[in-house]
Amino acid sequence: MSSDSDLARELAEGAGRMLLVVRAQETDGPTLKRRGDAESHEWLMAQLKERAPEDAVLSEEGKDDRGRVDAARVWIVDPVDGTREYSEPPRDDWAVHVALWERGADGTGELTAGAVALPARDVVYDTGQPPVVPARSGPIRLAVSRSRPPEFVTALAEKLDAVLVPMGSAGVKGMAVVTGEADAYVHAGGQFEWDSAAPVVVARAAGLHTSRIDGSPLEYNREDPKLPDLVIAHPDVAEEVLAAIGTLQQG
Repeated sequence: MSSDSDLARELAEGAGRMLLVVRAQETDGPTLKRRGDAESHEWLMAQLKERAPEDAVLSEEGKDDRGRVDAARVWIVDPVDGTREYSEPPRDDWAVHVALWERGADGTGELTAGAVALPARDVVYDTGQPPVVPARSGPIRLAVSRSRPPEFVTALAEKLDAVLVPMGSAGVKGMAVVTGEADAYVHAGGQFEWDSAAPVVVARAAGLHTSRIDGSPLEYNREDPKLPDLVIAHPDVAEEVLAAIGTLQQG
């Protein structure tokens, strides 16, 4: 696992450095979005072809080869998580996601390694050296989109008497729970595997709770990569958050 974690970290960090160079060169927002997505994807694909040639890849910016479903190892990557934030310098709440899914001897698969880079903050979180999650206190803090907080999470905050903490991309929200800036990240508005794979595997390595909003396991490398909802939560509040979600869904 350590070598895969190292590779995930190196890939996320390298793509992040390249994205910062592109960001320094380009001033037009829409062009920056296109260049960032395309050039990060191309760099990651070239690196994986060279360093993990036997492995399959699922990337947000690449054509989905469904042959990956039968592969033993699949890298799940998001070349730029939060293109809107990336295209609005000097915002730093965007990320690069790199995760590895592996099939076990019993035929089932699981995420085994990964990294989330926050390049504009010069930090990378990975499964090789999981962050130490700080103790929590006070009201529950929910990470939420800065630009478009969903009604579901607003209602959840009211149910929990929680505080909303606005921020950018999915990776940033997930890592906010890891670092203690937030106590939970709940998403129910539609996502894909590349949006959550890396944050989830890093969060798990750090000892956090991860699941669907109904408490069921998050499953990856499925034929349909849509994975519309998730919960990443500090273990001290996970049960309370899931119970509140269940109450909202029933009502």
